[in-house]
Amino acid sequence: MPAKSEEIRNRKQRERQQKLRDADRKAKRPGRDDVARTALFMAISAMAAEGATETLGKFKKRVVRMLVKQGFDEHESHTVFDGLVEKYRDGDWPFRRKLHLLYPDGADQGD
Repeated sequence: MPAKSEEIRNRKQRERQQKLRDADRKAKRPGRDDVARTALFMAISAMAAEGATETLGKFKKRVVRMLVKQGFDEHESHTVFDGLVEKYRDGDWPFRRKLHLLYPDGADQGD
């Protein structure tokens, strides 16, 4: 009997979460990852543009230290961070546009 109630609880939770995601999409509300991705891009590209290599190095060291505390591999964390620096260094926006936000009734409406 407990398995059935857990199954029902999980189904209801999935439904609640889907409603929240749908409401966020309709409101064009960015998620935590959207904000974090944009902030990291801004921080790295600004430091690179200013030639603040020492500051960027200190930032990297702190980020990697925090990732390692979470259980990630230190070498892999350095590798991923360095890849992001290379990608973000020139300041060109590396992200895809969110067409479902720009054209909620269909991506073929614009331009």
